[in-house]
Amino acid sequence: MQKLTFTDTTVKNLKPTGARVEIQDAGYNGRGALYLRVGAKGGKSWAFLYRFAGRLRRLTLGDYPGVTLAGARVAAAQAVTEIEKGDDPASTRQGEKAINRQALTVEGLAADYVEIYAKARKRSWAEDQRILLHDVVPALGTLKAKDVTRRDIARLLDGVAARGAPIAANRTLAVVRKMMNWAVDRGEIEINPAAGISAPSRERSRDRVMTEDEIVAFWSGLETARMEAVTRQALRFMLVTGQRLGEVCAMRWEQVNGVWTIPASIAKNGNAHRVPLSALALSILEQAKQVDGGAVVFPSPRGDKPMSPTALSHALRKNLEQIGLDDVHPHDLRRTAASHMTMLGHNRLVVSKVLNHVEGGVTAVYDRHSYDPEKKAALDAWAAKLETLVL
Repeated sequence: MQKLTFTDTTVKNLKPTGARVEIQDAGYNGRGALYLRVGAKGGKSWAFLYRFAGRLRRLTLGDYPGVTLAGARVAAAQAVTEIEKGDDPASTRQGEKAINRQALTVEGLAADYVEIYAKARKRSWAEDQRILLHDVVPALGTLKAKDVTRRDIARLLDGVAARGAPIAANRTLAVVRKMMNWAVDRGEIEINPAAGISAPSRERSRDRVMTEDEIVAFWSGLETARMEAVTRQALRFMLVTGQRLGEVCAMRWEQVNGVWTIPASIAKNGNAHRVPLSALALSILEQAKQVDGGAVVFPSPRGDKPMSPTALSHALRKNLEQIGLDDVHPHDLRRTAASHMTMLGHNRLVVSKVLNHVEGGVTAVYDRHSYDPEKKAALDAWAAKLETLVL
């Protein structure tokens, strides 16, 4: 092995000779030998040669110029400190590399989070999965989960918001934060890099309620909208019944018998819910049955499985201009139904029962009245008003 007293200039100016050569740094006076490998094509890397337990060992310190001459000498000195403590630095580095190779990537963590945690505990697991696959995995998927930084997450959120989706950026942060908390609980990572990051966008509670003219435009506009018939029926059914988007999409024929019974496993608040069906609601269901006839009332176009709430929302948003309305979301249909039932003279408690809102207080604990007659009266009155407007 050649010897040369290195300076920054001599290291920089070393040229390839057509074969790999190893040149020892004569300027390093510590235990062991620091040397530079110069490859046949000019690549340079540092290594440290030493003895441990009677055996000759070699430790790679990194490529030049990423690791400078000064950096290589410091790394060699740190290795000597480990040796003097009774540790073999080469074995330590190999162990660290093995652990790093086995560490979960963000893509792997996302898959585990959905399969092990979200599907078992969250009714909205499909939305978590969509967010992770659409935005998080493409941006961070190849990174080790333990190496993700706050800056990585901030840049991810900036990218989502920059495409004109500020609220989606908030939802992305919420999913990432939950996933990383879960990873901490499992010991996959030490700290949650998303902890303490503020939501990228300020959200305001929506108060959109459609007027009678807008209801007419919505109902008639759906006739010519570019969407599947089953999507059109699901949107109208939401307006007629005032029920939640996810619950309507998951509706099955076995739950319908004059009354739609939403099981606790589907209801957002975990409480089973009975929805008396007006004649208008039943007529929509009859149309839906003629379209498909499978087990699911509003199936996905891709088979006998529930329609995706995200797909339904997208279909409405894409057709708003043709329908002639501005800024209408599926949840606004539920708010519109509730507001008009109140305007028709039905009290807030009954409308709350129609919506299956959770009540608090001692009275709620002892009040076991089903409110089915009152709910039916409110929904029938709302359907009658709709019929005068749209039929």
